Amino acid sequence: MSNIIKEKSNSIVKIDAGGVYYKQLNDSLREAISNGTRKVELYNVYGQRYIGTDLDKPVEIEIFGTPGNDLGAFMDGPRITVCGNAQDGCGNTMNDGEIIIHGHAGDTVGLSARGGRIFVREDVGYRAGIHMKEYRDKKPVLVIGGTAQDFLGEYMAGGVLILLGLNLGEDGCHKAKFVGTGMHGGVIYLRGNIEEHQLGREVGIAGLDENDRYILEQHVTEFAGHSGHDAGEILKGRFIKLFPRWLRPYGRLYAY
Repeated sequence: MSNIIKEKSNSIVKIDAGGVYYKQLNDSLREAISNGTRKVELYNVYGQRYIGTDLDKPVEIEIFGTPGNDLGAFMDGPRITVCGNAQDGCGNTMNDGEIIIHGHAGDTVGLSARGGRIFVREDVGYRAGIHMKEYRDKKPVLVIGGTAQDFLGEYMAGGVLILLGLNLGEDGCHKAKFVGTGMHGGVIYLRGNIEEHQLGREVGIAGLDENDRYILEQHVTEFAGHSGHDAGEILKGRFIKLFPRWLRPYGRLYAY
Protein backbone atom coordinates (compact mmCIF):
# COMPACT_ATOMS: atom_id res chain seq x y z
CA MET A 1 0.00 0.00 0.00
CA SER A 2 2.98 2.31 -0.41
CA ASN A 3 1.22 4.35 -3.13
CA ILE A 4 -1.79 5.15 -0.93
CA ILE A 5 -1.36 8.53 0.73
CA LYS A 6 -2.97 8.73 4.16
CA GLU A 7 -3.43 11.71 6.39
CA LYS A 8 -4.86 11.43 9.89
CA SER A 9 -6.05 14.33 11.99
CA ASN A 10 -8.78 14.70 14.61
CA SER A 11 -9.87 11.06 14.12
CA ILE A 12 -10.41 11.62 10.36
CA VAL A 13 -8.40 9.54 7.91
CA LYS A 14 -7.94 10.94 4.39
CA ILE A 15 -6.94 8.55 1.62
CA ASP A 16 -5.85 9.48 -1.90
CA ALA A 17 -7.26 6.70 -4.11
CA GLY A 18 -5.89 8.01 -7.38
CA GLY A 19 -4.65 5.09 -9.48
CA VAL A 20 -5.10 2.59 -6.63
CA TYR A 21 -6.45 -0.91 -7.39
CA TYR A 22 -9.84 -1.50 -5.80
CA LYS A 23 -8.69 -4.36 -3.52
CA GLN A 24 -5.79 -2.33 -2.24
CA LEU A 25 -8.07 0.62 -1.55
CA ASN A 26 -10.61 -1.49 0.32
CA ASP A 27 -7.88 -3.12 2.39
CA SER A 28 -6.65 0.32 3.38
CA LEU A 29 -10.19 1.44 4.23
CA ARG A 30 -10.77 -1.62 6.44
CA GLU A 31 -7.45 -1.11 8.18
CA ALA A 32 -8.38 2.47 9.07
CA ILE A 33 -11.79 1.45 10.39
CA SER A 34 -10.41 -1.46 12.42
CA ASN A 35 -8.15 1.05 14.20
CA GLY A 36 -11.18 2.93 15.52
CA THR A 37 -11.45 5.68 12.90
CA ARG A 38 -14.93 7.21 12.84
CA LYS A 39 -14.65 9.07 9.53
CA VAL A 40 -12.76 8.32 6.32
CA GLU A 41 -12.49 10.66 3.35
CA LEU A 42 -11.60 9.10 -0.01
CA TYR A 43 -10.26 11.40 -2.71
CA ASN A 44 -9.72 10.82 -6.44
CA VAL A 45 -11.97 7.78 -6.59
CA TYR A 46 -12.30 6.61 -10.20
CA GLY A 47 -14.47 3.50 -10.49
CA GLN A 48 -13.02 1.36 -7.66
CA ARG A 49 -15.56 -1.31 -6.79
CA TYR A 50 -16.97 -2.68 -3.52
CA ILE A 51 -16.23 0.38 -1.38
CA GLY A 52 -17.88 -0.19 2.00
CA THR A 53 -18.85 -3.78 1.24
CA ASP A 54 -19.83 -5.78 4.33
CA LEU A 55 -18.78 -3.08 6.78
CA ASP A 56 -20.67 -3.25 10.08
CA LYS A 57 -19.23 -0.31 12.04
CA PRO A 58 -20.94 3.09 12.56
CA VAL A 59 -18.33 4.82 10.43
CA GLU A 60 -18.82 7.74 8.06
CA ILE A 61 -17.25 7.43 4.61
CA GLU A 62 -17.14 10.45 2.31
CA ILE A 63 -16.21 9.84 -1.32
CA PHE A 64 -14.95 12.48 -3.73
CA GLY A 65 -15.13 11.06 -7.24
CA THR A 66 -17.09 8.24 -8.84
CA PRO A 67 -17.17 4.91 -6.97
CA GLY A 68 -17.58 1.72 -8.99
CA ASN A 69 -20.12 -1.08 -8.83
CA ASP A 70 -21.58 -2.47 -5.59
CA LEU A 71 -20.93 0.54 -3.40
CA GLY A 72 -22.02 -0.37 0.13
CA ALA A 73 -22.98 -3.94 -0.79
CA PHE A 74 -24.05 -6.04 2.23
CA MET A 75 -23.15 -3.19 4.56
CA ASP A 76 -24.71 -3.00 8.00
CA GLY A 77 -24.41 0.41 9.63
CA PRO A 78 -22.05 2.90 7.94
CA ARG A 79 -23.06 6.15 6.28
CA ILE A 80 -21.58 6.65 2.81
CA THR A 81 -21.78 10.04 1.11
CA VAL A 82 -20.80 10.36 -2.55
CA CYS A 83 -19.91 13.87 -3.72
CA GLY A 84 -20.58 13.04 -7.35
CA ASN A 85 -22.09 10.19 -9.36
CA ALA A 86 -22.10 6.47 -8.59
CA GLN A 87 -22.14 3.40 -10.83
CA ASP A 88 -24.27 0.23 -10.72
CA GLY A 89 -25.48 -1.81 -7.76
CA CYS A 90 -25.33 0.79 -4.98
CA GLY A 91 -26.63 -0.76 -1.77
CA ASN A 92 -26.70 -4.29 -3.16
CA THR A 93 -28.30 -6.43 -0.41
CA MET A 94 -27.50 -3.80 2.22
CA ASN A 95 -28.86 -4.56 5.68
CA ASP A 96 -28.60 -1.19 7.44
CA GLY A 97 -26.96 2.19 7.14
CA GLU A 98 -27.25 5.04 4.68
CA ILE A 99 -26.00 5.89 1.19
CA ILE A 100 -26.30 9.49 0.00
CA ILE A 101 -25.44 10.26 -3.63
CA HIS A 102 -25.15 13.92 -4.66
CA GLY A 103 -25.49 13.14 -8.34
CA HIS A 104 -26.72 10.34 -10.60
CA ALA A 105 -26.57 6.59 -9.97
CA GLY A 106 -26.44 3.69 -12.42
CA ASP A 107 -28.52 0.52 -12.74
CA THR A 108 -29.92 -1.75 -9.98
CA VAL A 109 -29.67 0.77 -7.15
CA GLY A 110 -30.94 -0.93 -4.00
CA LEU A 111 -30.77 -4.41 -5.53
CA SER A 112 -32.25 -6.83 -2.95
CA ALA A 113 -31.82 -4.26 -0.17
CA ARG A 114 -33.29 -5.54 3.09
CA GLY A 115 -32.75 -2.45 5.26
CA GLY A 116 -31.17 0.98 5.38
CA ARG A 117 -31.80 4.10 3.31
CA ILE A 118 -30.51 5.28 -0.07
CA PHE A 119 -30.92 8.86 -1.32
CA VAL A 120 -30.05 9.81 -4.91
CA ARG A 121 -30.29 13.50 -5.76
CA GLU A 122 -30.59 13.10 -9.54
CA ASP A 123 -31.60 10.24 -11.90
CA VAL A 124 -31.01 6.48 -11.74
CA GLY A 125 -30.67 3.82 -14.43
CA TYR A 126 -32.56 0.60 -15.05
CA ARG A 127 -34.09 -1.73 -12.46
CA ALA A 128 -33.75 0.55 -9.45
CA GLY A 129 -35.22 -1.10 -6.36
CA ILE A 130 -35.28 -4.55 -7.94
CA HIS A 131 -36.29 -7.17 -5.39
CA MET A 132 -36.16 -4.87 -2.38
CA LYS A 133 -37.54 -6.79 0.59
CA GLU A 134 -38.49 -6.31 4.23
CA TYR A 135 -38.78 -8.40 7.38
CA ARG A 136 -40.39 -7.27 10.64
CA ASP A 137 -38.76 -3.93 11.55
CA LYS A 138 -36.34 -4.05 8.61
CA LYS A 139 -37.69 -1.91 5.77
CA PRO A 140 -35.38 -0.44 3.11
CA VAL A 141 -36.05 3.03 1.70
CA LEU A 142 -34.92 4.35 -1.70
CA VAL A 143 -35.60 8.00 -2.58
CA ILE A 144 -34.78 9.25 -6.09
CA GLY A 145 -34.86 12.98 -6.75
CA GLY A 146 -35.01 12.76 -10.53
CA THR A 147 -36.46 10.02 -12.67
CA ALA A 148 -35.65 6.40 -13.56
CA GLN A 149 -35.26 4.09 -16.53
CA ASP A 150 -37.37 0.97 -17.19
CA PHE A 151 -38.27 -1.79 -14.69
CA LEU A 152 -38.32 0.46 -11.64
CA GLY A 153 -39.32 -1.67 -8.63
CA GLU A 154 -39.14 -4.95 -10.59
CA TYR A 155 -39.99 -8.00 -8.42
CA MET A 156 -40.22 -5.65 -5.44
CA ALA A 157 -41.09 -7.63 -2.30
CA GLY A 158 -40.99 -4.93 0.37
CA GLY A 159 -39.76 -1.53 1.40
CA VAL A 160 -40.51 2.02 0.27
CA LEU A 161 -39.47 3.44 -3.10
CA ILE A 162 -40.07 7.15 -3.78
CA LEU A 163 -39.62 8.67 -7.24
CA LEU A 164 -39.82 12.46 -7.10
CA GLY A 165 -39.28 13.56 -10.72
CA LEU A 166 -37.97 16.96 -9.68
CA ASN A 167 -36.42 17.50 -13.12
CA LEU A 168 -39.63 16.85 -15.09
CA GLY A 169 -41.42 20.16 -14.60
CA GLU A 170 -45.00 20.67 -13.47
CA ASP A 171 -46.75 18.51 -16.07
CA GLY A 172 -43.87 16.21 -16.94
CA CYS A 173 -44.43 12.50 -17.37
CA HIS A 174 -42.04 9.78 -16.28
CA LYS A 175 -40.73 7.74 -19.24
CA ALA A 176 -39.98 4.46 -17.46
CA LYS A 177 -41.83 1.40 -18.75
CA PHE A 178 -42.67 -1.89 -16.97
CA VAL A 179 -42.72 -0.15 -13.59
CA GLY A 180 -43.38 -2.67 -10.83
CA THR A 181 -43.25 -5.72 -13.09
CA GLY A 182 -43.50 -8.77 -10.82
CA MET A 183 -44.08 -6.55 -7.77
CA HIS A 184 -45.53 -8.50 -4.85
CA GLY A 185 -44.73 -6.37 -1.80
CA GLY A 186 -43.76 -2.90 -0.66
CA VAL A 187 -44.96 0.40 -2.04
CA ILE A 188 -43.88 2.93 -4.69
CA TYR A 189 -44.76 6.61 -4.29
CA LEU A 190 -44.47 8.50 -7.55
CA ARG A 191 -44.59 12.28 -7.89
CA GLY A 192 -45.80 13.48 -11.26
CA ASN A 193 -47.53 11.68 -14.09
CA ILE A 194 -47.28 8.21 -15.56
CA GLU A 195 -49.54 6.34 -17.97
CA GLU A 196 -51.18 3.10 -16.88
CA HIS A 197 -49.67 1.22 -19.84
CA GLN A 198 -46.20 1.94 -18.39
CA LEU A 199 -46.94 -0.17 -15.32
CA GLY A 200 -46.60 -3.91 -14.84
CA ARG A 201 -49.91 -5.73 -14.81
CA GLU A 202 -49.36 -6.63 -11.15
CA VAL A 203 -49.49 -2.96 -10.12
CA GLY A 204 -52.49 -1.07 -8.76
CA ILE A 205 -52.84 2.72 -8.50
CA ALA A 206 -54.32 4.57 -5.54
CA GLY A 207 -54.42 7.98 -3.91
CA LEU A 208 -52.71 8.70 -0.63
CA ASP A 209 -54.18 8.18 2.81
CA GLU A 210 -53.01 9.77 6.05
CA ASN A 211 -50.39 7.08 6.69
CA ASP A 212 -48.97 7.46 3.18
CA ARG A 213 -48.60 11.19 3.68
CA TYR A 214 -46.81 10.61 6.98
CA ILE A 215 -44.37 8.20 5.33
CA LEU A 216 -43.73 10.62 2.47
CA GLU A 217 -43.20 13.59 4.76
CA GLN A 218 -40.69 11.62 6.82
CA HIS A 219 -38.54 10.44 3.93
CA VAL A 220 -38.87 13.49 1.69
CA THR A 221 -37.82 15.73 4.58
CA GLU A 222 -34.71 13.61 5.07
CA PHE A 223 -33.99 13.66 1.32
CA ALA A 224 -34.35 17.45 1.23
CA GLY A 225 -31.96 17.78 4.16
CA HIS A 226 -29.30 15.97 2.15
CA SER A 227 -29.99 17.55 -1.24
CA GLY A 228 -30.77 21.16 -0.36
CA HIS A 229 -34.33 21.05 -1.69
CA ASP A 230 -37.41 22.46 0.03
CA ALA A 231 -39.40 19.52 1.42
CA GLY A 232 -42.59 21.56 1.65
CA GLU A 233 -42.43 22.49 -2.03
CA ILE A 234 -41.79 18.88 -3.04
CA LEU A 235 -44.73 17.63 -1.00
CA LYS A 236 -47.07 20.09 -2.71
CA GLY A 237 -46.73 18.06 -5.90
CA ARG A 238 -49.16 15.39 -7.07
CA PHE A 239 -48.32 11.94 -5.73
CA ILE A 240 -49.79 8.56 -6.54
CA LYS A 241 -49.30 5.26 -4.76
CA LEU A 242 -48.37 2.11 -6.66
CA PHE A 243 -49.01 -1.16 -4.86
CA PRO A 244 -49.02 -4.90 -5.67
CA ARG A 245 -52.46 -6.18 -6.59
CA TRP A 246 -51.45 -9.73 -5.62
CA LEU A 247 -49.03 -10.90 -2.94
CA ARG A 248 -47.88 -13.98 -4.86
CA PRO A 249 -48.34 -13.25 -8.59
CA TYR A 250 -46.35 -16.32 -9.66
CA GLY A 251 -47.37 -18.68 -6.86
CA ARG A 252 -49.58 -20.74 -9.13
CA LEU A 253 -46.57 -21.56 -11.30
CA TYR A 254 -44.95 -23.48 -8.44
CA ALA A 255 -48.01 -24.93 -6.67
CA TYR A 256 -48.80 -28.62 -7.06
